[in-house]
Amino acid sequence: MAALIKYADVEVGTELPAASFPVTRATLVQYAGASGDFNPIHWNEKFAKEVGLPDVIAHGMFTMAEAIRVVTDWVGDPGAVVEYGVRFTKPVVVPNDEAGGLIEVSAKVAVKLDDNRVRVDLTAVSAGQKVLGMSRAVVALA
Repeated sequence: MAALIKYADVEVGTELPAASFPVTRATLVQYAGASGDFNPIHWNEKFAKEVGLPDVIAHGMFTMAEAIRVVTDWVGDPGAVVEYGVRFTKPVVVPNDEAGGLIEVSAKVAVKLDDNRVRVDLTAVSAGQKVLGMSRAVVALA
């Protein structure tokens, strides 16, 4: 695969298509199985509340992975992401109902770098709260 977006066609401030990602308890159980992270704060409501959380919360790495999908969908090649980092600022709370939680992600080109690379800044919000801080990816464009 190769990046579908051309460096020459991108300007600072270019907004990527935003996306929303639903998260249910079933999603968390599936992620726990795939990742091997069976911490009960991600699936056991009673335990999560006993340790001071409002409810079960999504895995931080799951939240991070969902957010970068906005970038990989835009660029057309997951391998074009050469650097990615975030700070976890708030948890994504996942109620035990059919709706669950929702991660809403937007992103824009913040800096044009050398070698056909750009830095993309992402914003991830759930229940009106920013859940990732300093969320940035460096992407190699065509």
